[in-house]
Amino acid sequence: MKKTKVYIPALKTISFLYRIKLLLPIVGVVLLASCRPSPQQQGLAIDEFVPLNTGKTITYRVDSLVFTQFGRQAETHSYIMRYTIDSSFFDNQGRKSYRVIRTIRDTLQSQPWKTDGSFYITATPMQAEWIENNLRQIKLQTPLREGAQWNGNRFLTSNPLNPPYDFSNDDNIQNWIYTVSTPVTSFQFRNKQYDNVITVLQVDEAVNVPIVIPTAFAFRNFAVDRFAKNIGLVYREWESWEYQPNTGGSGGPYRIGFGIKQWMIEYN
Repeated sequence: MKKTKVYIPALKTISFLYRIKLLLPIVGVVLLASCRPSPQQQGLAIDEFVPLNTGKTITYRVDSLVFTQFGRQAETHSYIMRYTIDSSFFDNQGRKSYRVIRTIRDTLQSQPWKTDGSFYITATPMQAEWIENNLRQIKLQTPLREGAQWNGNRFLTSNPLNPPYDFSNDDNIQNWIYTVSTPVTSFQFRNKQYDNVITVLQVDEAVNVPIVIPTAFAFRNFAVDRFAKNIGLVYREWESWEYQPNTGGSGGPYRIGFGIKQWMIEYN
């Protein structure tokens, strides 16, 4: 008797489902890998741009803008400044911090170094915090990449620069939003080039600047830091001043405030 061959489609279905089951873990691994943030997405490491070691020094040229003669004369005072990491300690939050000694001398470097105060740096994997002249600022914060933003002055109160500056420039300083405004790139200033630099723009705002209406109020706030990989701070600029037209008053218009440009000339 001839046997009838029976065709069972379900066997193909089972085989297909089995192959799918084997492929699912592989697909899952691929998807997980593709979902992981790239190093660029994760951002740069804080300690690469704020290297802290006892004995490390960075020397800068500084041009300081000051207003003399009751704010009616602008002058630039220049000098050499050196940062030296003097020692380390643990702050009240148990974080390792470093004391930085500031010393200054004349631009010809003919006079001995003179102590000009100190400040503190605390760097963690998440942020780099500076406490200088009683100003506590978050200079860098993760994710450290182009376009990243944070409130770097959130620990400051209103008018922290008064005294000595009785002006309106720092009325909302605690609301300044720091921005990593460029990718890692080269930066050139005064015929000196710095490589692997990130730029952190703290503020850029102005009214009636340049002063084209002498009878109107004017002000300027601009602050930027530039950090080089494996070196630290290589450039700093901070300009904050207000212009009072003093219409009808004696002596004419005047300005209150300051400006500073600081750029690295050598380091160890």
